[in-house]
Amino acid sequence: MAPGPVQSSRAQGTRVVLADDEVLFREGLASLLERFGFLVVGQAESAAELMELVRTERPDLAIVDIRMPPKHSIEGLEAARSIRTEVPETAILVLSAHIEVEHAMDLLASGQRTGYLLKSRVTDVDEFVDTLDRICRGGSAVDPALVQELVAARRAGDPLDALSPREREVLALMAEGRSNSGIAQRLWVTEGTVEKHVRSILSKLRLPESDEDHRRVLAVVTFLEAH
Repeated sequence: MAPGPVQSSRAQGTRVVLADDEVLFREGLASLLERFGFLVVGQAESAAELMELVRTERPDLAIVDIRMPPKHSIEGLEAARSIRTEVPETAILVLSAHIEVEHAMDLLASGQRTGYLLKSRVTDVDEFVDTLDRICRGGSAVDPALVQELVAARRAGDPLDALSPREREVLALMAEGRSNSGIAQRLWVTEGTVEKHVRSILSKLRLPESDEDHRRVLAVVTFLEAH
């Protein structure tokens, strides 16, 4: 028998609620998370059930589909916004088959403890679990397909016009939640080169002096709000 996955030490005890009206997908995801050490404390098939669960369980992470009963429109996103307001300590991952750029903007612009991934593009389980860990620890993750939609929807007067094409590329990867090391690997450059680009981005966007992590979040928010 092949060995099971090595449980993530960070995942141990991480309390999760799942919201998706497709029961087979939901049960399969619950089983996967439990194999990696997450504790699934509840499942919901509607936005109303999700909110009740979150208020009762106060989970570390809520994984939410967008289109849920009764109308199958953006009930999941509306619930996610309510969670962000009512229970801000709960991290949120929107995991959906659909891209909803306009309606996801205010949620994504919160910058921290938030992610948006497309179900069809989750192809590596270990990477997915690492993403959940990162979101729970205060990071963010945005699917590259959504980033492309944001870039394609550029408006006139874009505040990012001051950035070079390479700097915009680095900022887009920052918006996906990648570290400097991860960006360097993606672009086939040194980490030092990435650090120079990041410093230039923060300077050109005229972000206030503060700790670098906070400024990175502000840069990502600027990127998201500009598209």
